[in-house]
Amino acid sequence: MKIAIIGQQDFGKAVLEAFLARGDDVAAVFCAPEKPGARPDALRSAAEARGVKVFQFASLKSDEAKAALRGLAVDLGIMAYVLQFAPQDFVNIPRLGTIQFHPSLLPKYRGPSSINWPIIRGDTRTGLTIFRPTDGLDEGPVILQKATHIAPDDTLGSIYFDRLFPMGVSAMLEAADLVAAGRHHEYPQDEAQATYEGWCRKAEARIHWANHVDCIYNVIRGCNPAPGAWTLAEGKELQIFDARRIPVRTFGAVQGKVGEVVAVTEQSFQITAQGGRIEVLRAKLGDGKKVAAADLIAGGAIRAGQILGA
Repeated sequence: MKIAIIGQQDFGKAVLEAFLARGDDVAAVFCAPEKPGARPDALRSAAEARGVKVFQFASLKSDEAKAALRGLAVDLGIMAYVLQFAPQDFVNIPRLGTIQFHPSLLPKYRGPSSINWPIIRGDTRTGLTIFRPTDGLDEGPVILQKATHIAPDDTLGSIYFDRLFPMGVSAMLEAADLVAAGRHHEYPQDEAQATYEGWCRKAEARIHWANHVDCIYNVIRGCNPAPGAWTLAEGKELQIFDARRIPVRTFGAVQGKVGEVVAVTEQSFQITAQGGRIEVLRAKLGDGKKVAAADLIAGGAIRAGQILGA
């Protein structure tokens, strides 16, 4: 199979390596230009190391991008983590069209932070979709889907790196083979079930201690490792990463005010919320590095009686 890969970063690199490993002809890679001062894109670096042609167009809508893809005469386009808009007159150029990866069970969670939001909302199931890209955001017909369970203590990192990442690479190979063999079935997404969520960024990652402990814990794990759930500790930003939820029944009664550090040990500290506590195991204060909670406690940055969030 002769393909072109449109993508970026580590997922695009993994997809490139998977197709090359089994002997497919990767005619070229298309990835977005790096911002000034940024590290080289992982996909670009991998392609150059393997002698694969690389194109970096500021826009895939440009005549130059379309001419470059047309000149490759590929069978299939593979979109693996693409943040650039790819119009129909670009994705339809390959003989068999183009397929795209999205890390949710479409039509649920269309949009750029589709792994964060199911965790933040307390869902117990997520997955991935391989679909035909259209000009609508994540709206094209579905070719295949793979589901995975969200356990009570899963984080963004565990869901993506342990499951959706490897599942996604495998699913791209499977979908490409189905399309190449003419054995795939495409079905439209059910618009009545569609949801769209935008970016999960700093504003969305702020912890509101007056919320129920379950909601707070979901925000923390849905933002771990990025963008990092955060609060304020004496005017400094405190990002919370590894944590545990402790229901009120464990210690008998709610103590202290919401947002108050009510228990400090050598290894962790606990903060009161509605219905329980959050025990913090790893965090980052101000411009410092991610450290074990023990380091913040030993340095005096976290003390019993502090009120977080103000």
